[in-house]
Amino acid sequence: MTYRHLTDEEVKRLLLQNCFAENWTGITVKEGFSPENISNTRFDGKIKLGVFSGTIKTGKNTSKKCGIYNSYITNCEIGDQVYVSDVKNLSNYTIEENVAISNIGSLEVDEESTFGNGTEIEVLNEGGGRELPIFDRLSAQVAYLTVLYRHDKEFTNKILDLIRNYCEAKRSNRGLIQTGARIQDSLIIRNVLIGSHTTISGASLLEEGTIQSCHEAPVFIGTGVIAKKFIILSGSKVDGGAIIEKCFVGQGVKVGKQYSAENSAFFANSEAFHGEACSLFAGPYTVTHHKSTLMIATLASFFNAGSGTNQSNHMYKLGPLHQGILERGSKTGSFAYLLLPVNIGAFSVVMGKHYSNFDTSDFPFSYISEEKGKSELTPAMNLFTVGTRRDIDKWPARDRRKDPDKLDLIHFDLFNPYLVDKIIGGIRILNELSEKTDKNHDYVTFKGISINRLLLKTTRKYYEMAMKIYAGQELVKRIVDLDNNSLLTDLRYRLTSQGTDGTGKWIDICGLFSPSDKIDELVDSVKNRKTKSVDELNENLASIFYNYDKYAWNWCYGLILIQTGHKPEDLPVDDLIRIITDWKINAIKLNNMILKDAEKEFDAGSKIGFGINGDISTRDNDFKAVRGEYDNNKFVYGMRRESQEIQEKADKLIALLTNYK
Repeated sequence: MTYRHLTDEEVKRLLLQNCFAENWTGITVKEGFSPENISNTRFDGKIKLGVFSGTIKTGKNTSKKCGIYNSYITNCEIGDQVYVSDVKNLSNYTIEENVAISNIGSLEVDEESTFGNGTEIEVLNEGGGRELPIFDRLSAQVAYLTVLYRHDKEFTNKILDLIRNYCEAKRSNRGLIQTGARIQDSLIIRNVLIGSHTTISGASLLEEGTIQSCHEAPVFIGTGVIAKKFIILSGSKVDGGAIIEKCFVGQGVKVGKQYSAENSAFFANSEAFHGEACSLFAGPYTVTHHKSTLMIATLASFFNAGSGTNQSNHMYKLGPLHQGILERGSKTGSFAYLLLPVNIGAFSVVMGKHYSNFDTSDFPFSYISEEKGKSELTPAMNLFTVGTRRDIDKWPARDRRKDPDKLDLIHFDLFNPYLVDKIIGGIRILNELSEKTDKNHDYVTFKGISINRLLLKTTRKYYEMAMKIYAGQELVKRIVDLDNNSLLTDLRYRLTSQGTDGTGKWIDICGLFSPSDKIDELVDSVKNRKTKSVDELNENLASIFYNYDKYAWNWCYGLILIQTGHKPEDLPVDDLIRIITDWKINAIKLNNMILKDAEKEFDAGSKIGFGINGDISTRDNDFKAVRGEYDNNKFVYGMRRESQEIQEKADKLIALLTNYK
C-alpha cells in the first residue's frame, strides 16, 4: 500500500485545526487523504493515516463523522473510515478500517509483549506442577492433555514446546485493533490485541491480553471489568465488574456480576457469575451462578454448582496441594462441601458436607449424600431423574458458539462407550461387593465411601437397563433406514465392524469421547515430532472427534459379541429382534421413570405458596396459571413423543426383520 508525505497545504490546515506534530515528516498518508476531519490532536513518532470520509456507526442508534478528534497519538497506523475521539494516549497500535475509539484514558503498547499468549496459569493444583500456558488457539482437549498428562514427562516437555513456539511468534512491540472494533468509555487498555468486531465499553483495566473476536461471534467487554494476563475467545462476554487475572475465557463463555477468578480456565459455553474461582479447570458447560460459591483446584465439565458450593484443597499440612475431579455432568446441591482430593463419577449429584476423601468414578449416575456425618453412595439413582435428562437436551441447544472455527470438541451422547464401560465395571464391582459382604453388615466401604449393602443388588438393574438401551440404540442407528426392498445381505453389511479402532478402553478428554489408544497415538506423534505445531495438534484431535461414530460402533460391536457370542453381522434374526425389543422396552421404561420424576413437580407439595389468600381451588388455579399442567408441559410432551417414536421405530424394524427369518 502506497503512502505519501503531507503536503504543505495539509500541514497548514492541520495547524489551523489545532493539531500539532513533533515532526510533520514522520506522518505519511494514503492517496485520497484529507485533513478536514482531524482536529485538536497531537501526533508523535511515525504515523500512517488512511482516508476518513463519511460516518461510522458507534452504537445501535448513533453514528459519528469519521476522523480524529481531541486525541494524543504516538507511533500508530490508522486505517480507513476510522473514528478516534478523546483518547488521551493512543500509542503503538495498528488500527484497521471501520474502527471506532472514543473516551479512552490510555490505549497503548508500552513494551514488547505476547499479549497474554504464553501466560502460565497454575490451574487445577494451586501448589504448581500443572502449569498451563494459555494462548488464543487453546482448546479444552489441548489443555487437558497439557495439564493432566504430567506422568509422561517427554510428552509434557514436547507439547509445552509446541505451545511456547506458537506463543513466541506472537511477540511484538506493536498492537493490533482489527476491523469493526468498538472501544469506548474505558480507562486503561495496555498491551492488548483486540479482534474484529470486539466491543469494549466501560472497562476499568485491560492489561496483557488477547481478545480473539470475529464478525460471526463478537466479544463484549463491559462496565468495570478488570482483566490482567488473559485470553478471551470469540462469542464471549465479560461484564458487570468481573475481575480476572491469569485466566483463559473460551468460546461462548459468560463471566459477570462481579465474578472473581485467578489462575483459571473457562471453556466453551461456561458461565460464571457472582462467586469466585481459583485454579479452576472449567471444562465446557461449567456453570456457577451464586455469590457464595467458591470453585477451587478442581476439574469439571458439564457441571452445575449449587449455591454455597465449596472445596478445601489443603489440610494445613504442606499447603494447598490437593485437587478434585468432578466428571462430566456432575452437580452439587446447596452448600455442598468437598474436602479434596476427591473424584466424583460422571452425572453424579453431591449433597451435604463431606470431610473424607473418596473416589466414586466407578459409579456414574449416583447420589452422594451425607448421613450423620458419613459420606454415602447410592449408585445409578441419578440415571432416571428429570435433571439429568434436561441437561442432555439443553446442552446442545445452548451452544452459543457462532464462530465457524469451534476449538473445543464436544460430544453430547448420554450413552457412549466411555460411560457404558464404566457401567459394566460398576455392575461387576457391585456383584463382587454383594458376594463378599457379610449380611450382618449394613454398609460396605469402597474407595473411601459407604454403600448400603441392600442397594448392591437393587441398583444393578438400573445399570443393566442402561446397557440394553445403549446396545440397542447403536444397533438401530446402523439399520434404521432399511426398508422392505432391502436384502438380508444389506442388513449383514451394515452390522459389520469398520476395523479395530475404538475396541479398547475409552476416555473423556474434557468433552471429547475418544478411544484411549487414539490419544496414545497422538501423544506419540507429539513425542516423535510428527505433530509439529499447535494447529496440527488440533487437527489430530478433530480427526478423532469426527470419527466418533465409527469408533463407537466398533466398541459396541465388541460388546454385542461378548454378550451374545456372535458377531453382529452373524447374529440370528431372533437375537437381533431381542436386542431391539430390549432397547424398546428399557428406553420407554426409562422415559416413564423420568416422567414419574417430573410428575413430582406438579404434586401438592410443589403447590405450596401458590394461591395466596385463597382456598385449595385458588391455589390450583394459581399454580396452573404460573406453571401450567403436567400433560401440557413441553418436557413431558417431548418425552412422550420420544417414547412413541421409539415404539414405532422398533416395531417397524422388528416387522422388517421377521421377513428375514
